[in-house]
Amino acid sequence: MGLLACLALGGCSGLFTYTDDDTILFDGINFRHKAKAVDSKDRKNFVVTVRPVSASMTAAREAGKYEATVYCINYFGKSDVKWSIGPDSEVVPVENDTLTLTGRCNP
Repeated sequence: MGLLACLALGGCSGLFTYTDDDTILFDGINFRHKAKAVDSKDRKNFVVTVRPVSASMTAAREAGKYEATVYCINYFGKSDVKWSIGPDSEVVPVENDTLTLTGRCNP
């Protein structure tokens, strides 16, 4: 699945790389990132968390974008995301060194 997400994000910024053990680094940083459905009855709406954002806000945003793309591909087969609070938003919520993004898969 990493290859599909890599292809889907190929035109982004080039901030992410794969290591030999398939760890994905964003600007050389290994972020902990997770996407989950807001409501299990409607998986289209999701929230992504990324930490530690203090390592690099720019790279954390890219990690969140990547995680959202993988989430939407896994559940809906497409990478199109409609962001409520996205990686390109001017202001994004950060609490306890964790970046939170929200969006909707747009299949």
